[in-house]
Amino acid sequence: MTAQAARPPSVGRRWVERLGAGVAVALVVAGCGRATPEPPPSPQPSPASPRPGFVVLSDVDRRILSEIRYATAHNFLGRPVDGYPEALCLLTSRAAEALRGVQDAALAIGRSLKVYDCYRPARATDDFVRWAGQPGQDAMKAEFYPGVAKSELFDLGYLGSPSAHSRGSTVDVTLVDVPAPEQPRYVPGQPLVACTAGRAQRFADNSVDMGTGFDCFDPLAHVDSARVDATARENRRLLRQLMTDGGFAGYDREWWHFRYREEPWPDSYFDLPVARASAD
Repeated sequence: MTAQAARPPSVGRRWVERLGAGVAVALVVAGCGRATPEPPPSPQPSPASPRPGFVVLSDVDRRILSEIRYATAHNFLGRPVDGYPEALCLLTSRAAEALRGVQDAALAIGRSLKVYDCYRPARATDDFVRWAGQPGQDAMKAEFYPGVAKSELFDLGYLGSPSAHSRGSTVDVTLVDVPAPEQPRYVPGQPLVACTAGRAQRFADNSVDMGTGFDCFDPLAHVDSARVDATARENRRLLRQLMTDGGFAGYDREWWHFRYREEPWPDSYFDLPVARASAD
C-alpha cells in the first residue's frame, strides 16, 4: 500500500452513478471505476485477466513465488479482503514482463522474488477505508501496527485511497533465498508477534531478513530506516536495486512496494475481483 490522493469510500461507484446509464453499464462490464482509453494490443490475456492487457503472473513466469496475503486471514484486517476470492497475482502484461526480467537478475545472484500483492480491486481499498473508520476490529494490531493507532494509518501514509495497485502495475515484493526455505502455515488465532521484532521472533516468513515483516506499519519499515541492522539494510538495498534496474520505482515508507514506471494506465482504477471465474 501507498499513500495516494485521498478519496472517500466507493468513489469509483459514484463515478458510475454520475454517468449516463449506457456508459455506466459499459464501465461495470469492463470492471473499472473510471472511463479509460482502450488498452493497446497485447498477447492473449490470461483467463483471470480483469480486461485485455492483464495477465496472471504465473503464466508469464512460474519461477516467481507468490503469497497473496489479502486472500487469507494473515493480514492487518485478520480476514480475507473484499475482492480477493482467489489468491492470484494479476498484473498488466508490461509490468509482468518487467518483473520477469527482475527475476532473471535475482536468480543470477541466488535469490528469487516473492509477491505479496499485485493488482488490487478498488473495492479492496474501500474495504480498508471502512475498516479504518470502524471502532475496534484491532485483532491484528499486535503484529501489523503495534506502535500506531488504527485511526492514524491513512494520515501517516501507511494506507492510501485510491491505491496505485488498482491500476495493475504495482507490486508488493520481497526476496527469498534459492532454494526457498519452507514456511509454516499461519493459523488464525495463533499468538501474534510484532512485525518489528527480530527475525527469529516474528512470523517465520521465508523472505530474507528485511528488518520487518510485510505490511509492517511502522517507521522501521521505511526504506532508509537507520534502526535496522546491516543485513536488513543490504537486503533492502539489493531489492531496491534489482527493481529499479527493472523499471520500477519504490515507495520510501514501505520497503516492499514498487510501481512500474511505464504503467499503461496511470490514471485508471479497476475494480473486478481477483478471480478466474468472474474475470472472463
